Amino acid sequence: MPIKYVPFIPEPIEGQAVLGNFNRILRYKGADDVSMTLQRGMPLYEMEKQETVGKNADGNMVIRGECVSACAYLKEQGIHVDLVYIDPPFASGADYAKKVYIRRNPKVAEAIAQAEQELDVDELKAFEEKMYGDVWDKEKYLNWMYENLMAIKSVMSENASIYLHLDWHIVHYVKILMDEIFGEDNFRNDIAWHYSGWNKKLKVSFEKRHDTILYYCADDEGTNFNSFFEQWESEEEYIKKRKQKPLTDEDGRRYVLSDAGGGKRVKRYLDEAIKDGVVVDDVWDIDKINNSAKESVDYSTQKPEVLIERIITASSNKHMVVADFFGGSGVTAAVANKLGRKFIHCDIGLNSIQTTRDRLVADSAEFDVLEIKDGVQLYRNPIQTMDKIKSLIPGLKNEDSLDSFWEGAISDSKLGTVPVYVPNLMDSASKLLDKVTMNRIIHQAIPDLDAGIKKVVVYYIDITDEAEILQFIKEDDSTNVEIELRDLKTILDDVIIGDYAEFHAEETHEDLLGGYAVTIDKFVSDRVLSKIAEFNQKALLNSSAKKPYKPIEISEDGLELIEFLSVDCTATDCEWHSDSEIKIDKNGFVIINGNKTKEFWDGRIRSEKKPLRLKIRNICGDETVWEV
Repeated sequence: MPIKYVPFIPEPIEGQAVLGNFNRILRYKGADDVSMTLQRGMPLYEMEKQETVGKNADGNMVIRGECVSACAYLKEQGIHVDLVYIDPPFASGADYAKKVYIRRNPKVAEAIAQAEQELDVDELKAFEEKMYGDVWDKEKYLNWMYENLMAIKSVMSENASIYLHLDWHIVHYVKILMDEIFGEDNFRNDIAWHYSGWNKKLKVSFEKRHDTILYYCADDEGTNFNSFFEQWESEEEYIKKRKQKPLTDEDGRRYVLSDAGGGKRVKRYLDEAIKDGVVVDDVWDIDKINNSAKESVDYSTQKPEVLIERIITASSNKHMVVADFFGGSGVTAAVANKLGRKFIHCDIGLNSIQTTRDRLVADSAEFDVLEIKDGVQLYRNPIQTMDKIKSLIPGLKNEDSLDSFWEGAISDSKLGTVPVYVPNLMDSASKLLDKVTMNRIIHQAIPDLDAGIKKVVVYYIDITDEAEILQFIKEDDSTNVEIELRDLKTILDDVIIGDYAEFHAEETHEDLLGGYAVTIDKFVSDRVLSKIAEFNQKALLNSSAKKPYKPIEISEDGLELIEFLSVDCTATDCEWHSDSEIKIDKNGFVIINGNKTKEFWDGRIRSEKKPLRLKIRNICGDETVWEV
């Protein structure tokens, strides 16, 4: 349960004229739910500090949790942000996955070369794990986005700016939401981020090669906007891009004739043009990054640093707070740190938090890692948890005849088909079972079912008051369908299986890295092994004479399943102190305390002081802590 609800803004927007119009045009479902959510406020949960990196005098934060809950915490703490950049799901219908790479095993070094030859194909070196599904229906997406934008607005300072990054799938609808929430007069730019791509022969349309970034400023005067100029690399670059023929005056200075308006032409000297630079317009030609780029962190939706640098430089000054509530690869926090700004990174996915944390450590940033304790034992990300839930509910099967409101159905020998409702973990509003949701179930969802349905099952994560909800159901005589309530947390908590490790610690003075070492003797991760088994089964089914079956095989000691190790030499409980850490990249090289090397892992982690706790992260991102 939330500790309490924090108001979005002092006086919630009433009427929602534009959304009301959407209701008529799109036959919107659930607009009343949004209204009730706004009246109730943002759910405030307990926030747990997981780790402090450095002294963190600026109060930088990396938060694992949903946008709305993170904003509730910030508002309760009286924290305001000066610049927001968000890159939320695009409602594109795509699933995003990361590749999971098997690491080199230091205990079978002699076989490494041969193993690498055998596993030379990328698909055999790695299997993919779904990170999140960008699959929405338009109505639900816009309701969800409306709630998030209202939450973000509640923590923005008076002079703050917001940049919202989307593409053609949904941006035109969200533009209307932005006008309503932030005001049409505060709209500044519709920025087109144009990037290159493969040439394709298209039959029915032009190639889609740009995203849209909507820029709004809360301050009519644009106090926080800095005029932004790009410098030309040379006179030749200026001439090439402007497509103008250079001329030379009597002093030997080169110039071009520029249009000054009214049919007038004026001299523009190239040396001055190079010095002054050119004002940046609203079409940005910046290429996407590829996996071989130096800044790549192997994150599927990663944006280039130069793109974010332009936004932060233009709309903030040093020591201001820059926030990204759908932080992804951590590029906003990383660039903000490099430019001397404070930062807040928020994301619901564990992979995002780990990627950002490691990236910031490598940049010598100082920050706290925080986790919103919303009562859900999530796996690495919501979409993975939702998929797992479906397999854990006994007898749950897809039922095409049911509305999408229901996750599926259970077949009962006496009752027949029993529809099952499961809350969407991506949507903070749906996780709370209250009278509003139950009223919708009774008066909208159940009446749409076939007449023969006798019972439904409603799962919940949070509930306002179970006795109150049961009484509400009992007093409503509009349906004869039995409604059974079940707590979803009991299912999730029962299936968490921790990783297993055998290790030994010893005092050593063999090098300058410290006086202690922890050696990993064996590591087992049932969750990773099950993913590899699934991959191998699929590879076997898809094998052929031209593409023979080559399974991923894991050694008995399992060290190739380890991605990251850290030792805490400071405390035996509470928040983590990473006194020494190593990360093994996908090529087998170790990154020691954020510093890249060309050394292979030797199966140990060293520290100057005596280690008290050991943390190991497997290649899928699960972390487990042991006492040493």
